[in-house]
Amino acid sequence: MIKRRILVTGGTGYIGTHTIVELQAKGFEVIVIDSLVNSLSGVLNQVEQISGTKPLFYEFDLCDKTALENLFTIEKNIDAIIHFAALKAVGDSVENPLLYYQNNMLSLMNVLDAMIKFKVKNIVFSSSCTVYGQPDSLPVSEETPMKKPESPYGQTKQMAEQILSDVVKSTSLDVISLRYFNPIGAHDSALIGEYPIGAPNNLVPMITQTAVGIREKLLVFGDDYNTKDGSCIRDYIHVVDIAKAHVVAIERLLEGKNKSNYEVFNLGTGFGFTVLETIKAFEKVSQQKLNYEITSRRTGDVEKVYADTQLANNELGWKAERDLENMLLTAWNWQLNLKELKLK
Repeated sequence: MIKRRILVTGGTGYIGTHTIVELQAKGFEVIVIDSLVNSLSGVLNQVEQISGTKPLFYEFDLCDKTALENLFTIEKNIDAIIHFAALKAVGDSVENPLLYYQNNMLSLMNVLDAMIKFKVKNIVFSSSCTVYGQPDSLPVSEETPMKKPESPYGQTKQMAEQILSDVVKSTSLDVISLRYFNPIGAHDSALIGEYPIGAPNNLVPMITQTAVGIREKLLVFGDDYNTKDGSCIRDYIHVVDIAKAHVVAIERLLEGKNKSNYEVFNLGTGFGFTVLETIKAFEKVSQQKLNYEITSRRTGDVEKVYADTQLANNELGWKAERDLENMLLTAWNWQLNLKELKLK
């Protein structure tokens, strides 16, 4: 039987590597593109240790349209694309908005142009709950009106969804946008996980790096929000749960089970935890006391957000399975194992 071929952009990144493992477990052949601007190609060796197969890898920037079209000329019969590749740090996007608009929008448009030119019909887009901005009511469903995003990063995701919904009206493309909430955790093998280049922008790597002594202390951005303990609330979801949802979405498109040519699904647990609750949960599972300090709010942060996941549960037949303690324990095991791994 001929294996279905899936092109994964940004495939050496955090969610990308975990999704490759799940795709290969389901028998898909995977081709990876990554510029390595915020990741390492060596993680594909770790993927191979888990799955037994190392995916094909091409290193270039998706903003290079010629390089992308050359790949489609070489790698024929691509059945679908999962588009992860993007700059993704909220705080960094506030400081460097033009960089985010240039990179995230041009790369997506180049991918869509190539899909149309080379007749690739299916794409799963990596979206984000940041498209909702600060919602008026919770939980957030796919029907929740979008507010102005709190950051240029969120704005690029909202704009990308608009581009996708417009393009499907005039082409034969089929699109599923997956709006994930806050991915954390790592593979149970502790061979792949979140590996930020430079200072982390996300909470959990900051927690684990502080616990292991890489960081002197953890900064908590604000304790004066309208929440139970004053810190921000997020819907944390295990990265493996998110990876499995991408496989379900790909299969939905390839089997023609999508009900429209543009579909959107929230990926979350449906539960919100504050930053301080997350810190306490980590201290419990790791038996480590964290050195943390409350500081001022960070520009671009939403106060509280968590998902209504009924549509993904009912329509995709997908549901998040891991609880917060498991998410944090797998992240901690990954951090502890990192010194044994020689990632390059």
